[in-house]
Amino acid sequence: MPVFTRFRQPPAKADDTPSVPPKSEQATETAIGATPDEAVHDEAGADETEADEAGADEAAPAAEDDAPGTGKSTPLRVRLANWRAWRARYPTAALVLHWSTTVLAAVLVFAALVMPNRIAALQPNRFTRLPAEAILAAVVMLALPRRPRVILAAVSGAVLGALTIVNVLDMGFLEYLGRGFNLVLDWGLLDDAQAYVEDSMGRATAIGAAVGAVLLVVLVLVLMALATVRLSNLLSRNTQAATRATLIAGTVWITCSALGLQVDGMPIASDRAAGALKVQARRVVDTVRDEAAFQKEARADQFGNTPADQLVPDLRGKDMIFTFIESYGRSAIEDPGIAPGVDKTLDASTASLEKAGFRAKSGWLTSATYGGSSWLGHSTTMSGLWVDNQQRYRTVTSSDHLSLTKAFQKTGDWDTVGVMPGVQKGWPEQSFYGLDKVYNAFQMGYKGPKFSWSTMPDQYALEAFQRLEHGKKRDKPLMSEIILTSSHQPWSPIPKMVGWDELGDGSVFGPIQKAGTNPSDVMTDSARSKEEYGKSIQYSVTSLTQWLERYGTDDTVLVFLGDHQPIARVSGSHASRDVPVSIVAKDPKVLDKIAGWNWTEGLKPAKNAPVWKMSSFRDRFLTAYGSTPHPSKD
Repeated sequence: MPVFTRFRQPPAKADDTPSVPPKSEQATETAIGATPDEAVHDEAGADETEADEAGADEAAPAAEDDAPGTGKSTPLRVRLANWRAWRARYPTAALVLHWSTTVLAAVLVFAALVMPNRIAALQPNRFTRLPAEAILAAVVMLALPRRPRVILAAVSGAVLGALTIVNVLDMGFLEYLGRGFNLVLDWGLLDDAQAYVEDSMGRATAIGAAVGAVLLVVLVLVLMALATVRLSNLLSRNTQAATRATLIAGTVWITCSALGLQVDGMPIASDRAAGALKVQARRVVDTVRDEAAFQKEARADQFGNTPADQLVPDLRGKDMIFTFIESYGRSAIEDPGIAPGVDKTLDASTASLEKAGFRAKSGWLTSATYGGSSWLGHSTTMSGLWVDNQQRYRTVTSSDHLSLTKAFQKTGDWDTVGVMPGVQKGWPEQSFYGLDKVYNAFQMGYKGPKFSWSTMPDQYALEAFQRLEHGKKRDKPLMSEIILTSSHQPWSPIPKMVGWDELGDGSVFGPIQKAGTNPSDVMTDSARSKEEYGKSIQYSVTSLTQWLERYGTDDTVLVFLGDHQPIARVSGSHASRDVPVSIVAKDPKVLDKIAGWNWTEGLKPAKNAPVWKMSSFRDRFLTAYGSTPHPSKD
């Protein structure tokens, strides 16, 4: 009788379920819930070759049972067995795949740890740094058991992915708005960005961009989590070597930090990720604190209790027009690539206005915003408060704070109206601005084409204002606030001036719009963006000044200014936030009242003309025209 006897079980019937799974299944079941790498490398006491062979024998019938179309899903243990069998058959390919995936994971994590938040900073020297966060993470991972280690690695990866997304958002906001992304306030601006893309490049492009952005966010979070888990598994497989490497890396980091060693001007020792998290946390805390402080500031108003008869008495009987020209910034007048055409237009317009009996004085205001968010510039100018974020905007426009335009309404001596071609939905701010009536994009009778984001050409908006309000006989003078939009980015296509008598319902602009430039061609070319931006400012200024020549009277007073500088791609990375401001009138007494301001004669402010914060304009204007301060206190 032999010492060992092999018993062969009869084959199971189709409906039978084995009471005891074969060895390969037992070994596989212990790996359920672990990562594929752990299932292959971390099994205690199992012979890997034998398990692979058993798994290969087992996989064939299971795959047949779960063939496509049966409605069944392949069990995890079978998939792992298939993976082992493939590794056994193709060891070289499996090794290449293993290390390629590991290297890719390391590259992703390293890049995220040292990634800057400015497009201009994406230079090779930013990626020759040693991140302290990676060394500290390795120390913690080596000290933890498997399950806590995997959980911590996945969470850390997701956080690192979120930080990467915020860095990309910072790049976009710094490029377009001259400031970083605010985690508390700026999510709503993403909707505005999508609307801008839709208006500029079409609905299909906007939807595609939105879907692509969402998928990219999910992909970054998942890939970063998987990458950190994979690297933590790599550390745990050879703790002795990993510990030595971590100690060496820590020593190198401390040495480089202590000696200030650099590569191409950039310190080797890096704590970029921790610093970025600290900046974001401080930004959130500052935002919360700022909200409470600004609410108190908004309740205190130098002219809050001024009686109606003591507000702007020196402008009684004047038709007042306050006009904002979109993106009309200092760069339009001083940038060598833009200024020649704009300066020529300003000089010609000044001469034409003087011929019509008007004089002008001009200076500079420093805007509360840059590159976009025009409503922040509008509210800062009119409120006399520094409104540089969305929370401040909501606070002031929902308060009883006296806006400059509302001061005219408060007197009871003016009819007040707003012309807002950029408004395409409800606009509750009408009350804050003290406007009896507002004409939005759909209420001016325009039947022509849109010009990218701009719903209608400035020339048409001004003619509609003349037809609907300014040209009518009335018992009171008119105070108007007008927002001109033809110089809004992407500055393509740009309208052209037509005969004022030819405007009609705006259909005349159809051929002009079709013959214009393609927005996508301009948006991707910095030189063309500058060129087209300059043309758009020339068009807006010409439209406004020609309207004044044509329809202005002895009692017309025009105040016009820019709301902010254009984006950095046009104005430059280190451009100021200054915008031009001008006051134009026929009555010499109007300009005499501001003689002490030392503004420049004409529509083009001199380079050394006074520069004020935009928030100071309201009080200076009210004071210059005879208003008596009666403060309201918090």
